Amino acid sequence: MTQTQTSASQTINALTLKQWLNNPQSVLLIDVREPVEYAIEHISGAISHPLSKFDPSQIHLQPGQRLLLYCQSGKRSARAATQLRAAGFTDVTELQSGLSTWKAEAYPLEKSRNAPISLFRQVQIVAGLLVLFGTILGVTVSPWGFLLSGLVGTGLVFSGGTNTCAMGMLLAQLPYNRNIGQRWS
Repeated sequence: MTQTQTSASQTINALTLKQWLNNPQSVLLIDVREPVEYAIEHISGAISHPLSKFDPSQIHLQPGQRLLLYCQSGKRSARAATQLRAAGFTDVTELQSGLSTWKAEAYPLEKSRNAPISLFRQVQIVAGLLVLFGTILGVTVSPWGFLLSGLVGTGLVFSGGTNTCAMGMLLAQLPYNRNIGQRWS
């Protein structure tokens, strides 16, 4: 089955989206990931409307146009779809499992060589530096320095268990990550 309908959501798989995009004017494709994620790679024809500042009043469908949302895994697009339905949109579709399913099929993406490093890598760098700093403090200054390393580790475990990342959300708000989407949208 390529399309499902539930009270919560209508989803399509990557093959169905690829077929829809054969007529790009018939689809309003919205990427709800953060601007830095969009700048790194996105589906051709997608418009960036990050969930962090998502406003349903900014979505303007043409007559006969389908509204389709996607993010990395489907979690953020589900939240944006909920906002759209609450604002009166009745026909909202999501890419099942998000961009990861599109990439698994090896479908093409638009990529920018000038984009900053991914948020995931930024989180890895910052978390690694905090753990290193906490360890150095714990060895050279006070054993309380190890607390920083423990807190970062706890945050990473929580992020992995809940599929959310507070550090990533904070990093996404930095100026070099926020303003970048304006250059690619």
